[in-house]
Amino acid sequence: MNKNYYAILMAGGVGSRFWPVSTTDFPKQFHDMLGTGDTLIQKTFNRLATLIPKENIFILTNEIYNDLVLEQLPEVTKRQVVLEPAMRNTAPCILYASLKIQKENKDAVMIVAPSDHWIEDEKAFTDNVEQAFKYCENNDALMTLGIKPTFPNTGYGYIEYDKDSNSPIKNVNQFREKPDYETAKSFISQGNFLWNAGIFIWSAKSVVEAFKNNQPELFQLFENGINTYNSDLENDFIKENYGKAENISVDYAIMEKSKNVFVLPATFDWNDLGTWGSLYDKLEKDEDNNAVVNARTLAEDASGNMIRTKTNKVVVVDGLKDYIIVDKDEVLLIYPKAKEQDIKKVLQKVKTQFGDHLG
Repeated sequence: MNKNYYAILMAGGVGSRFWPVSTTDFPKQFHDMLGTGDTLIQKTFNRLATLIPKENIFILTNEIYNDLVLEQLPEVTKRQVVLEPAMRNTAPCILYASLKIQKENKDAVMIVAPSDHWIEDEKAFTDNVEQAFKYCENNDALMTLGIKPTFPNTGYGYIEYDKDSNSPIKNVNQFREKPDYETAKSFISQGNFLWNAGIFIWSAKSVVEAFKNNQPELFQLFENGINTYNSDLENDFIKENYGKAENISVDYAIMEKSKNVFVLPATFDWNDLGTWGSLYDKLEKDEDNNAVVNARTLAEDASGNMIRTKTNKVVVVDGLKDYIIVDKDEVLLIYPKAKEQDIKKVLQKVKTQFGDHLG
């Protein structure tokens, strides 16, 4: 394996739209959401490890999940777990991890990948990543993997690329925010728009330079600690300074401001597994089109439901269509799939009325 290949596996999110399974104490990336026997973070780690040496895969997460990471990924050492002492957006943690990696290996090229995505064709994923790595080894490039849209989704950001390019790797014209339905339809009809999957590839040198040029204050904040990184003094520096970082996404911080941005249209199927409905879409269905995880069901006049229990519980459903039915410990959620984006709001109401321990 190429010793210059690295990964930053992003595992700090809470995944509140997957409540009640995903909670602040135990978020979705540490659950077996698909019922496969592996948690999402385990599946992502194993996927990356087909191309990247295991010791070069860094897990970026909040400090409260340190024990969960080490428990679920026993091959990972403490050196590989990069801990955020405060909740911030993606730019601060990616810059921090990139500086650590660059200090360890100035020739490093890396992928930044979320820990909770569903990717079926793992060979195609590996081929795409390797193609991007080779390009970034030889060019000053900030690259992202774009997903060919299959329908006018309003829940994703879009990447507009140069229509005239005949190269498999395209120049990015601009990033577009989550559109309304009509705008999404027009994006797809134009043929040069991709979903933004939040998967990035670049050399350590290129990404650090991009932060230096576009986010000088943020860069200086973390550059001040360079002598402590990968040493016993690092933790003290980060605890003292991390909370001072601006709450800013890597897209806004460097991708939208840089000129050397490229996209590789991905050849693998992809789903960001952001909601119960997106999970439902990817699971096998029974004869009534219900998706069932960890449950035994008796369904009468019930179809299109997402049903999940913790321990193979018997679930009897009659007369429900297109509902989310999730049973976990103190909480039973029975909620229309059409309103799944409101689960975040419901969670806040539950916490207010019944206590924070439920979320």
